[in-house]
Amino acid sequence: MVRMIRESFAVVEPRSEEVAKFFYGMLFSLAPATREMFPANMEVQRSRLLRALVHVVQMVDRPDDLIPFLRQLGRDHRKFGVVNVHYESVGTALLAAVKKYAGSAWTPQVELAWAEAYTIMARAMQEAAAADDGPAYWHATVLEHQRVSWDLAVVRLQPDHPIGYRAGQYVSVETPQRARLWRYFSPANAPRDDGIIEFHVRSVEAGWVSRSVVGHTQPGDVWRIGPPMGRLHVDRKSGNDVLMVAGGTGVAPMHAIIDEMAQWGENPRVHLFVGGRTREDLYDLDNLQRFAMTNPWLTVVPVLESDPGARGVEQGTLADVVTRYGAWEDRDVLVCGSPSMIRATVSRMLVAGTPLDRIKYDPFTLD
Repeated sequence: MVRMIRESFAVVEPRSEEVAKFFYGMLFSLAPATREMFPANMEVQRSRLLRALVHVVQMVDRPDDLIPFLRQLGRDHRKFGVVNVHYESVGTALLAAVKKYAGSAWTPQVELAWAEAYTIMARAMQEAAAADDGPAYWHATVLEHQRVSWDLAVVRLQPDHPIGYRAGQYVSVETPQRARLWRYFSPANAPRDDGIIEFHVRSVEAGWVSRSVVGHTQPGDVWRIGPPMGRLHVDRKSGNDVLMVAGGTGVAPMHAIIDEMAQWGENPRVHLFVGGRTREDLYDLDNLQRFAMTNPWLTVVPVLESDPGARGVEQGTLADVVTRYGAWEDRDVLVCGSPSMIRATVSRMLVAGTPLDRIKYDPFTLD
């Protein structure tokens, strides 16, 4: 089943945009009410669908990783008002889209493999949604909007009720300026007694939500925040030391984890590589270095890709610099950044000899 799914998906992946358009057209035809769950502009949503599919296909033979991811998705989709009948329409539309663009690679055996795989996926999501007795989303009021640079803002919010996230996880967010355009952001602080959450948001090209957050968010705005997701975390009891690799605002979940670890007297050793193109991209470096000054278990290495005159930093891409130091085969590895940065870093580390089962990253780190 795994082989047939991967081989048929490899055929359709080069036409992923057409696959996504066909999928949503079919879904809205089968279940017209689902159209109201999505924004008017579907461009980013189509991209997100394919990222999710790629992630699932990559993990289809790793149920210990796949099932927790699917259960998180099931809980997260409650915020849209998804009910069981929608899963049947989604499955029909998904198989129809893959079939249309798989051509001769689509056989009765391949169809059965996809149907069985989707049944497992849908069941995991439905069971998780049914078992979750928490809210589908929380309201949170913006307390502070700090413009760090022309394209970067730090936003602090007060949820109406505590959100039980774990340091390193991410949440989906909807802002009043961009209704129905949910985006994923990672809290940059460990859970606090007062419940306040901090997000680091960089404006990205064609980023409807990120540009709005950086440029137009105001204190008093009320956001909606979905259930926590993601598997980035440090197991302090495992005995394993940790390697963290963070690009740009991908430093936010690493900051949250370090913030939490700093509350303990003893910790595993943590080696953090934080990178960007220019010195301005290392906006959180001073805070991280202050952590390192008072916590001897933490080492922070700044990395710059396009600033050869900078001092006190490593030069090159994060993938270059991290693998220059070695394979890190004895470390638990956490990677966060843009999708391209994650792909490049993970690929280079695997080539260098880092075991795949030691590397953790989340699929939705930037929109």
